[in-house]
Amino acid sequence: MEKLRCARCGVWACRAEPGSEKYPPFCPMTTEPAILSTAEEAYLSQDDLREFALAAARTEAAGYGKEPRVEEIMNFARRIGARRLGVASCIGLIREARLLQEILEANGFEVDSVCCKVGSIDKEKIGLKDEEKIHPGQYESLCNPVGQAMLLNEAGTELNIVVGLCVGHDSLFFKHSEAPVTVLVAKDRVTGHNPVAALYTSHSYYQRLRLGKGEQP
Repeated sequence: MEKLRCARCGVWACRAEPGSEKYPPFCPMTTEPAILSTAEEAYLSQDDLREFALAAARTEAAGYGKEPRVEEIMNFARRIGARRLGVASCIGLIREARLLQEILEANGFEVDSVCCKVGSIDKEKIGLKDEEKIHPGQYESLCNPVGQAMLLNEAGTELNIVVGLCVGHDSLFFKHSEAPVTVLVAKDRVTGHNPVAALYTSHSYYQRLRLGKGEQP
């Protein structure tokens, strides 16, 4: 497979009717037609997948430019028949999680909410050294997205909503959640949970991001 470079495309021919515009030579529609054909066939042959995608498309069109994301999530939940919703939140955004739960319940949903520190697992148990903690010399509870997912799985939630889980912790939650997951808040402590701000200012305040001088793995 060639390197995927859609982010560098300025043509966007994929938005138009197939064949009406010329695709760039690196476009997956040119280089990987078999994979994309298989994906299309999945939508057409799998009823559950087609219905889910249909609900997403209808939600996009109905709320386009009119509904905030929290409202879109509720309408999407209704379209897929999800009445019991799960909220997996960061403990630092408990206030926001509480407001979300109140909004969801006011709109007729059943809600189960679980914060990230549930279980109070010592970070040192997984091998974190004291000097690697946020506050060395103090007890720190491990964020427990696996526990959050397990609890919401047991509760029987039908759609889970992430509210500010940390980078990596959100990935673990996605991996272990049995219900589909959507995100209301993407955590970014520095920008007030507006991660795209760093992209918009990468030519100025966050120029270091474009210079590639950050921490190396």
